[in-house]
Amino acid sequence: MLYWFFVNGFGFIARHRLGPAVTGLENVPREGGAIIAANHLAVIDDALIPITCPRMVHFMGKAEYFEGKGLKGKFKKWWFTSVGVFPVDRSGGSKSLGALEHAREIIEDGHLFGIHIEGTRSPDGRLYKGHTGAAKLALETGCPIVPVAIIGSDKLQPVGTVIPKKGKTQVLYGKPIEVHKKAADEITHEDLRSLTDAVSKAIQKMSGQEYVDEYAQKVKARMKEEAAKAEAEGKAEQAEEAK
Repeated sequence: MLYWFFVNGFGFIARHRLGPAVTGLENVPREGGAIIAANHLAVIDDALIPITCPRMVHFMGKAEYFEGKGLKGKFKKWWFTSVGVFPVDRSGGSKSLGALEHAREIIEDGHLFGIHIEGTRSPDGRLYKGHTGAAKLALETGCPIVPVAIIGSDKLQPVGTVIPKKGKTQVLYGKPIEVHKKAADEITHEDLRSLTDAVSKAIQKMSGQEYVDEYAQKVKARMKEEAAKAEAEGKAEQAEEAK
């Protein structure tokens, strides 16, 4: 499969450039389904886990990656599918639930499913409140969750950067959080929140990040609004001075 070609081929280059120091690989189950739940600091996080994990990890990818037209679009769809990425519609609702159903099938078939529980990259290096999708999958399947802390990737690839700088990173695999399977109709919001917070706490303990009890998406939206407001005010001042 192209996945292992990537890991063993391109992965050699990535390891040389990103310099990942890895600990805790003994915490990754040798067989059976499990969830690899990590923090998210940079785009290269999606390379750091595959090149350090001893087993193939399936990830979700934006639906747009699979919807391109022409030869380029077909190539992108083939590439992402080959390396274990499957599409998720991030508009929410039933479309997003479809991706979770596929993730559950992956776990039940005995494979690893990887997810960044913050749902998006951290805007400032802090660890933000986790979404409950991973907890829902774990409770419904009874699979363990392996918390993973990625350190330093944002220093090599700051927001807006395409090609990362050469440097050092760390990928820490924590002890699995064992989960007891529950019927879907018995899972409560408290169950989901409690398990998600336990995963976040485990990641935070390894990464040393400051924790923020707020979703990163909301913070990003607020930052975008504030930036737009500041830009508009700046233009208004310039127009006033030009009179």
